[in-house]
Amino acid sequence: MSIHAPETIAMGNMEEKKISHTQEGYVASDVESGTILPEYDQDGPLEFEEKKELKRGLNQRTIQMIALAGTIGTGLFLSSGKAISRAGPLGAFLGYTFVGFLCSGVVMSISELSTLVPLSGGITRHAEYFVDPALSFANGWNQVYANLVSVPAELCAAAVLFEFWTSNVSNAVWIVVLGVCLIGSNIAFVRIYGELEFTFATLKIMLIIGINIMALVITCGGGPDHTSIGFQYWVSPGPFVQYLGYSGSLGQFLGFWTTFSNAVYSYSGIQNISIAASETQNPRRNIPMAAKRIFVRVLLFYVLTIFMVGLVVPSNDPHLLKSTGTASQSPFVIAASRAGIKVVPSIINAVILTSAWSSGNASMLAGSRILYGMAKEGRAPKIFTKTNRFGIPWVSVSLFSIFLCLAFLSLSNGANVAFTWLQDLVSVAAMVDWMVICGVYLRFYYSMKKQNISRSELPWAAPLQPYLAWVSLFSFGILLLTGGYVSFLHGHWDTETFISSYFNIPLFLILYFGYKFVKKT
Repeated sequence: MSIHAPETIAMGNMEEKKISHTQEGYVASDVESGTILPEYDQDGPLEFEEKKELKRGLNQRTIQMIALAGTIGTGLFLSSGKAISRAGPLGAFLGYTFVGFLCSGVVMSISELSTLVPLSGGITRHAEYFVDPALSFANGWNQVYANLVSVPAELCAAAVLFEFWTSNVSNAVWIVVLGVCLIGSNIAFVRIYGELEFTFATLKIMLIIGINIMALVITCGGGPDHTSIGFQYWVSPGPFVQYLGYSGSLGQFLGFWTTFSNAVYSYSGIQNISIAASETQNPRRNIPMAAKRIFVRVLLFYVLTIFMVGLVVPSNDPHLLKSTGTASQSPFVIAASRAGIKVVPSIINAVILTSAWSSGNASMLAGSRILYGMAKEGRAPKIFTKTNRFGIPWVSVSLFSIFLCLAFLSLSNGANVAFTWLQDLVSVAAMVDWMVICGVYLRFYYSMKKQNISRSELPWAAPLQPYLAWVSLFSFGILLLTGGYVSFLHGHWDTETFISSYFNIPLFLILYFGYKFVKKT
């Protein structure tokens, strides 16, 4: 049986229960009572359909490309340089590989949920259905907050990139120009957004392929000086770095552990495939196809790229450590410059600039749709449910437009400093979100098992579950608690680092328990 409205879910005895969007606690959080799943036909696959006000304007080609390269941005192109300088080429490679594996588990979990229940708002709505309204409320605002911070962070990164060519123009000019373009893209048709993302994703893929080919040629001696590099930078200065002056294995381990923060930011937004689910044509076909390509994206676009760049850029290159706010921080630009190629650095910088705008575009789309979904459920002011005649939640987009002003912090503190601080805030919020995704999925998985419902009844069952979800949940919990470890080392206390590393934890707990106390969920 197909259910065409979110007001109907199934009871353990297959009884139907009609519910209002705004009724509190409309799903039981008691797994034993079997009130978690939508009604289904014993002779057919589980199906669930939500009536939409948002326009489904993303086709298969677009959703596949967004899943493949939509969130590749400054985290990989800029922050990876800091990872190499802190951990060395092998340390950075291992860090990005490990976090990539964990993120693949997150994507598999949210994709299975979104294929069955393609709700606007993504995991915030899934948390409402499968766990607890309080969890939906807390994580919903956590996601809104993360995206509100992420968009100005990308504008700060764009300002950094423009300084590669000229420092005679104020960063405010670039911020205003790019901000207006972001607003225009998100207030227009969803199809326009999709075509823009498709174009920028294509450019990013071409850049990454070109960088890997260039690195291979340089490594094999195909550069202007015809010197074969091989693995010489893995020998000297070495595969690892003695971080913070600590000698031996301890210093190497600390550098490796620090890499996780940069890697998390690079992968942040990888779960946004679920947000696009509400605006995807035929989600039960397109979402699984996109999810399966996540492993390819992780291996080729992150892990392989970090490995190749680590071959051609030594960890002690002074440009990696500069805090001047220039694009020389990017190891990709450094690699081209060290090879003696004059034009390529500017080309690389230009494509990285489009990736910064693209990532900001994706964050604004995801955040505004999350806020729209929360408002539909009564977790945010109802004004955010307003859409224009094209089905665009324009009020939600307007809120994100206001927060673009945070990018002007770069005018006083420097674009690089502002970008780093905002990046840390986004990384922590991303880990909280990923842990919630895994927790909600595990709740869903074991509720099915309790009700003796076979996973073969699902439209799509992700592989290696529930093991992927458990490993990701546990690992991100450890990374979350140890993310600001540097502040606890003797002589290295930094208030900004401590706040950016741990602010989200009490914020999330206050939102969660505060909602439970007020609403009695």
